[in-house]
Amino acid sequence: MKSLPQSRKPSPLTLCRVKRARQRRRPFREILEETIQRGLSAPPSSSVKQVRIQTHRVGIKPAYQGLSMNQLYDQIEAEDYGKR
Repeated sequence: MKSLPQSRKPSPLTLCRVKRARQRRRPFREILEETIQRGLSAPPSSSVKQVRIQTHRVGIKPAYQGLSMNQLYDQIEAEDYGKR
C-alpha cells in the first residue's frame, strides 16, 4: 500500500474489513454497505453524552434563513455575478 499522510491512512478496522472482503470474495462496497446498514440499525449507545452548542446571530437576511451554507453561498455568488 502506498504511504499516505497520517490523516489519510485507513484505520485498522477498515484494513480488517478489506481483508475479510477479499477472503470472502465479496466486493468491498458490498461489505461497506452492510457495515453501514448494521451501524444505522443498531440501537443508540447509552454512553452518548448530550452536548449543547451555543449559537450566535450572524445577521443573515430573512430571505436566506433556512438555507444550507452551500445554498447560501451559491445565492450570494449568483447575486454578486448579477451585479457585474
